[in-house]
Amino acid sequence: MSTEPEQADQQKKLPKPPGLLRSSGLVGMMTMLSRVLGLVRDMVIARYFGAGAGADAFFVAFKIPNFLRRLFAEGAFNQAFVPVLSSYRQQESIGEVRRLVNAVAGSLGLVLLGVTIAAVLGAPLLTALFAPGFVGDELKFDLASDMLRITFPYLFLISLTAFAGSILNSYDRFAIPAFTPVLLNLAMIGAAIFLSPLMDTPVVALAWGVFIAGALQLFFQLPFLMRLGLLPRPRVDYRHEGVKRIMQLMLPALFGVSVSQINLLLDTVLASFLQTGSVSWLYYSDRLSELPLGVFGIAIGTVILPSLSRKHADASPDQFAATLDWAVRAVLLIGLPAALALALLAEPLIATLFYYGEVTSRDVMMSGQALRAYSAGLLAFMLIKVLAPGYFARQDTKTPVKIGIFAMVANMVFNLALVFPLAHAGLALATSLSAWLNAGLLWRGLIKEGAWRWQSGWPVFLFRIGVANAALAGVILWFQPPLEQWLAADGFQRSADMAILVTAGLAVYFIALAAAGVRVRHFRHR
Repeated sequence: MSTEPEQADQQKKLPKPPGLLRSSGLVGMMTMLSRVLGLVRDMVIARYFGAGAGADAFFVAFKIPNFLRRLFAEGAFNQAFVPVLSSYRQQESIGEVRRLVNAVAGSLGLVLLGVTIAAVLGAPLLTALFAPGFVGDELKFDLASDMLRITFPYLFLISLTAFAGSILNSYDRFAIPAFTPVLLNLAMIGAAIFLSPLMDTPVVALAWGVFIAGALQLFFQLPFLMRLGLLPRPRVDYRHEGVKRIMQLMLPALFGVSVSQINLLLDTVLASFLQTGSVSWLYYSDRLSELPLGVFGIAIGTVILPSLSRKHADASPDQFAATLDWAVRAVLLIGLPAALALALLAEPLIATLFYYGEVTSRDVMMSGQALRAYSAGLLAFMLIKVLAPGYFARQDTKTPVKIGIFAMVANMVFNLALVFPLAHAGLALATSLSAWLNAGLLWRGLIKEGAWRWQSGWPVFLFRIGVANAALAGVILWFQPPLEQWLAADGFQRSADMAILVTAGLAVYFIALAAAGVRVRHFRHR
C-alpha cells in the first residue's frame, strides 16, 4: 500500500473536475444503460409473473429494503456525507480524509448490520406495517414475509455500495457509481430466467436475485476506491468530528431528502387494500416514470452536489447560484418533453414493454392510468433532485425537513381524497401533487435565501422550449395509432411502431430547439 505522502501526491495529480454538462452526460449515459436494462428486467418479470399475487408479494418484499436504501443510503446519508467529505477534501490532508472514511465505514456498517438482523427476525411485522392489506391473505402475506427475509440484507450491501459511490462521486469519478445498478438488473434477469424454474415457488428466485446483486454491486466498486487510496479500513468511532457532523445533518434529512419515496411507499400501503394487481400496476407505471427521472434528474443532482459543496466551501455564492440555475434549465429542457411523452403515450408504452405472457389488456389500461398520473408530477420529481442539493451543499437540512414533512402530510390528504374516486390512479396523482408542493417550497426558499438567483435569458429560454414541446405533442398526436391497434399487434410490431414514433418525436423536438436558437454551448457550465 502506498504511503501517506505518496497518496497526497496522488491527490495532487488528480485531473481537474470535468464540466457539469460532460459529467451529467456521462452519468446520464450510464444511468440510461441501467434504466434500459431495468425495463428489460421488468419486461421479463411481467412475462414470467404478470400482475398476480406472487408479483404483488415480491414487489412489497423488494420495495421495503429499496425504500430504506433510497431513504438512508442514497438519500439522507449521501446528502449529509458528500458535503462533509468535500469540505475535508478542500481543507484537510489526505490522512484526515482517510480517517473520516474509515470512521464512517465502521459506524455506518455497525448500524446497518444491527438493522438488518432485526428486520430479518421481524419480517412478518415489517410486512404487516408496509402492506397491511396483505394481513388475512395467507398467500400474499406469508410469501412477502419469506421473500423479505431474503431481500432485506440487500439494504446492508447496497448502503455500503452507496457509501463507496459517494466517495467516488466526491472525487469526480461519476461513471462507476452510475454503472453499478446495471448489475442489479442483470442479476434479477438471470434469476427470473435461469433460477425460477429450479424453485418450488418460482417468484422467490427474484428475491435471491436481489441478494446476489447487492454483493456484486459492493465488490465491484472496491477496486476503484483502492486506486484512489481510499479503500476503507472500518473503525467504529462515533466521536469522530466528521461522523458527528454527518449524523447531525443526516437525522433531519431522513424526511427532507426522500419525501417522494415516502409518498410512493404510502401508495403501496394503500394499494395493498385495493383489488389484486394494484401494487403491480403502480410498480410498472412508476418504473417507466423513473426512466427520465433517473437518467436526467438524478444524474444532474448527483453531479451538482459535489460541485455546489465545493463552491460553498470556497465562499463563491455567484457560482453557486449560477450552477443551480444551470441545473434547473437542464431539467426543464429534458423533463418537460419526457412528461409530455409519458402522458400522451401512457398505454402504448405499457403495452409495448409489458403486454406479454401473464399481463392482460386490463393490466395495460390500469397501469396506463397510473403512468399518466405520475407523468403529471415528473417535472416536479426532477426539480426536487436538483433543488434539494442547494440546501444540503450548504449543510442546511432543517429547511428541507420542514418542507418535506408538510408535503408528506399533504400527500396523505391527497391520497384519502383521491383513492376513493380514482383507486390506484388517485394514489399516483396524489404523489404528483405533493411533489409539486415540495418542489415549489424548495424553490421559494432558495430564492428567499439568495442561494438561487434568476440568471439572464429566462424568457427567451421558456419560449424556445415551449415551441419545441408543442412540436413534439403535434407529432405524437398526429402519428399515434389507436390503442386497440397497439393491443392487437404482436410484440415486434408494437416495438417497431414505438421506436419510429419515439425517434420521430425526438428528432422534431431537437430540430425545433435548434430552429428556435438553442445551442449546446448554452449548457456548457464548468
